[in-house]
Amino acid sequence: MNLVWQRFTLSYLPLKEYLRTSYLHRSLVGMLHSWRQSSLLMQWGETIAAVLLSVVYALAPFVSSDLSGLILLACAGFWVLLTLSDEATPNAPSVTPIHLLVLLYWGIATVATALSPVKKAALTDLRNFTLYLLLFALCARVLRSPRLRQWLMTLYLHISLIVSVYGLRQWFFGAPALATWVDPTSSFSKTTRVYSYLGNPNLLAGYLLPAVVLSIVAVFAWQSWFKKALALTMCVVNGSCLILTFSRGGWIGLVVAVFILIGLLYYWWSVQMPPFWRTSLPWILLASLSGVLVFAIVFIEPVRDRFFSIFADRQDSSNNFRRNVWTAVFKMIQDYPITGIGPGHNAFNKIYPIYQLPRYSALSAYSIFLEVIVETGFVGLACFLWLLIVIFNTGLMQLQRLRGIKSVDGFWIMGAIASLGGTLAHNLVDTVWFRPEVNTTWWLMVGLIASYYKSMSQSQDREFNSPNPEPTAG
Repeated sequence: MNLVWQRFTLSYLPLKEYLRTSYLHRSLVGMLHSWRQSSLLMQWGETIAAVLLSVVYALAPFVSSDLSGLILLACAGFWVLLTLSDEATPNAPSVTPIHLLVLLYWGIATVATALSPVKKAALTDLRNFTLYLLLFALCARVLRSPRLRQWLMTLYLHISLIVSVYGLRQWFFGAPALATWVDPTSSFSKTTRVYSYLGNPNLLAGYLLPAVVLSIVAVFAWQSWFKKALALTMCVVNGSCLILTFSRGGWIGLVVAVFILIGLLYYWWSVQMPPFWRTSLPWILLASLSGVLVFAIVFIEPVRDRFFSIFADRQDSSNNFRRNVWTAVFKMIQDYPITGIGPGHNAFNKIYPIYQLPRYSALSAYSIFLEVIVETGFVGLACFLWLLIVIFNTGLMQLQRLRGIKSVDGFWIMGAIASLGGTLAHNLVDTVWFRPEVNTTWWLMVGLIASYYKSMSQSQDREFNSPNPEPTAG
């Protein structure tokens, strides 16, 4: 059974050996290498790539989707240039199992576009989807450098802090609702829902979720007390702003992410714990967090109202809206079950009006998994689930390796895994995942996990023979 799992998750795939013998790899990678050696600009290729990524994550919350698309296009073009001018036999693996599943998922999306009933609309969004996947490839490459990794994580956390501070300002001084986010007949209708620069509280919650998790792990990963205090401040500010979005999906995602992170932190430290704490601590933490949640639900009225609205079914206008959208979406899936209607909201907007119930127009399926089925069919869903399994399995395997050498980089992997899990939980009932502010952050987390990848069949030799061992916690 273990062998089947290893093959399913591509855990021991000899990628480096395959790339050395691949004709396609040898014919494309390195074709511009001689030019790169003579180019003064390309001597700084990795740094330029990091600058482009910095622009993406510095501007994502503040600029339009069109401008974000142009920056992503520049990132994609530069990744192609770097890849073509690489050495044909790189020392570090440039491809991971995650890359292979991402490529497969892109292939299925391409087929779905070719078979789409609205090919022109689907083709436009296939282009956007491709840019996000190439952003992942660039992130996975750049984040292999500890210095650049630290810079990008720090940049994202500082930008999210700016976004959160403005969100808290809206809470204290008030902010007009830019859309009908709350049922006007509910007791919650007078409560301010912050949205900061993103214009939507659910989108803001999705953007801040990784920031909360990463700021928690930064408390452990950053070395000086000043940096730890800064990380703790970020955690409090980002967490407070996320809670004040009153996004139920965001709250669910935050709870799931925190529980995942606690489990991973327990795994990290459990080998050093006395037997009593190793057995008792998980139950103590579970009881404590459950107590905090119960206290908030019982004694804080807005939290209580939002919590019980989750179970109000059609009595809550937001729930009722989603139920009616899902009814139409299920009919779309029945008519296009294999490869879907093609990727993107443009294709969705062309097909959904045919199935929608009166007065329930929508831009998406309001569930990431339903959206994947609508866009790429059950074939795409199977590949997407496979991709998720490979991502989490790769992250856990690298976490195990880093725990063995006591590297502080393990905290960043924990943060990435918990962020991805929380984002998935949030998007069970929403599709902010498809917005640039959240999607770019998602692929940053996936790229972070991929950047640590080492084949398990070779990692032991590398750890013993490496002239530059990774920093350790202690």
